[in-house]
Amino acid sequence: MIDRRQIKNIDWILIVFLLLNSFLGVLIIYSGSHYLPGNYYLRQIVWILISFGALIFFMSIDYKFLVTFSFYFYLIFTFLLGWILFFGKTVAGAKSWISLYFIQFQPSELIKIVLILVLAAVFAEYRRPFLSWRKFFLSSALVVLPALLVCLQPDLGTALSYLPILAAALILAGIDKKILIFLLILILLLGGIGWNSILKDYQKERLKVLLSPSHDPLGAGYHIQQSKIAVGSGGFMGKGYKKGSQSQLRFLPARHTDFIFSVIGEEFGFLGIVAALLSYFLLLSRIFLSIKISRDRMGVYLVFMVGMMIAYQFFINVLMIIGLFPITGIPLPLLSYGGSSLLTTYLGISLVLNVRMRRFANV
Repeated sequence: MIDRRQIKNIDWILIVFLLLNSFLGVLIIYSGSHYLPGNYYLRQIVWILISFGALIFFMSIDYKFLVTFSFYFYLIFTFLLGWILFFGKTVAGAKSWISLYFIQFQPSELIKIVLILVLAAVFAEYRRPFLSWRKFFLSSALVVLPALLVCLQPDLGTALSYLPILAAALILAGIDKKILIFLLILILLLGGIGWNSILKDYQKERLKVLLSPSHDPLGAGYHIQQSKIAVGSGGFMGKGYKKGSQSQLRFLPARHTDFIFSVIGEEFGFLGIVAALLSYFLLLSRIFLSIKISRDRMGVYLVFMVGMMIAYQFFINVLMIIGLFPITGIPLPLLSYGGSSLLTTYLGISLVLNVRMRRFANV
């Protein structure tokens, strides 16, 4: 439970940034989907309330306790990822969802928090100057197993989003030259194997479109072309709220999910993009500032991995909508519609708040 003395150590500024970005997302979701059945903006509000409740709940539990039981969480969610391959709900061509009576969620999103907890458990007491091969293979295996299960759904974009979490842990542990060279060789080998044996045709087309934007403009290149038109047509001031032609006339695909940043660019222009980038910069800077006031190594690992998780998704999504990265289906944290993604981000922030508010507790 939260001690009264810990309440004054809660980072209220981080919570304000979190809620500000969340409700900005509701406004943009409404603009991009108000003419569609489903009331997506109302669903997003419900998920914000659920996620905020989860944030408060997990803030009340000492992060050391959560890390202690992280391996049990890992086993449960890994089992769910295996189970979903046979019994999961297929959405947009992937078996990623578990549907209950009143709610559906993606274990592949929530396991990001589990990976952060379990990697913190692996490295919390690790005090060697450089990463050992044993710790490298152990931590990598813990991440690769769920990543492979998610690839089989298939959801390559979400699987790749686990790698920055692992990279954050390895960076803090200290990667020496031998392991770094091994990783580079492994990436090259896996890249060749992946292109020839793993990547599906539509994924290869997305990579070709990245290298040649004019390639297949009505097929794999359609998303990028429409996104660039939307962002470019916004100009300096934008076309106005709910006045974007690409989004309102439905030329822009996935307007309330993957390409919501394109809607911001079209309706609010360059100024809107700068404001959105600034809001994320303030959020991320507040997260990373919490690293230096952590009471222990475990807290440092938790905060840094959460920051890397959110930063990766943000930058990849922005690069994606301007055609500098393949379309991977990675949502924009807090702004894109999606309950599982929103809940995952809130749980990550709850770990940051947890570490900060207990920085004066006995180690």
